[in-house]
Amino acid sequence: MSKAEEIKRDLWNLADPERAALCQRYFKTKKGEYGEGDQFIGVDVPGVRKVAKRYKDVSLGDVQTCVRSKIHEERLCALIILADKYVRAEEKGQETIYNFYLKNLKYVNNWDLVDQSASRIAGRYLLDRPKDILYQLVKSKNIWKRRVAIISTLNFVVNGKYADTLKISELLLKDTHDLIHKAVGWMLREIGKRDLKTEEGFLKKYYKIMPRTMLRYAIEKFPEERRCELLRK
Repeated sequence: MSKAEEIKRDLWNLADPERAALCQRYFKTKKGEYGEGDQFIGVDVPGVRKVAKRYKDVSLGDVQTCVRSKIHEERLCALIILADKYVRAEEKGQETIYNFYLKNLKYVNNWDLVDQSASRIAGRYLLDRPKDILYQLVKSKNIWKRRVAIISTLNFVVNGKYADTLKISELLLKDTHDLIHKAVGWMLREIGKRDLKTEEGFLKKYYKIMPRTMLRYAIEKFPEERRCELLRK
């Protein structure tokens, strides 16, 4: 049995049909919804993480087998393993993992998969490198690639670099998808935690045209009076 098969076996041993049914609804897997066709077996994130930790040293070939699975939790496990590998790798290995991630982006196809991997892999790799790829992704018709573009910048924000987050946020102001609105609002809020003046400067310029969900997420930690003031205008 390959390591990939062992990973799948261990995940299936944790499967919960009732939880799977809830996940199918929560992650919008019906026809026409953003997660159309995604399949769940009902393993919670702590359970997936335990399996990932157990197999942190598997080959990229085994990771690829899992990341291309139809089963959501198998893809999630693969991405958690990949992010852990990135942290432990030397520079050459990190480049290999980053390129592997980009080649498999089509399988990073739900919001939690993006959120568990984009900043931890692409964001880390691009921190002190040219970020052209993010500006390509943000123009994609694929919602998940656009979400990868903005969520990747979380690692920049954590390291005190806000410029690209602000530029990509500006490019996404007219995006029509609620999941992008939430992602941009989240990143703006993260900037505000570290530099409120910078966040407020962006909001002063754009709050009147921002989607309401984006604005609500961005000002979630503001005093209630200030939140109400911004939402009224």
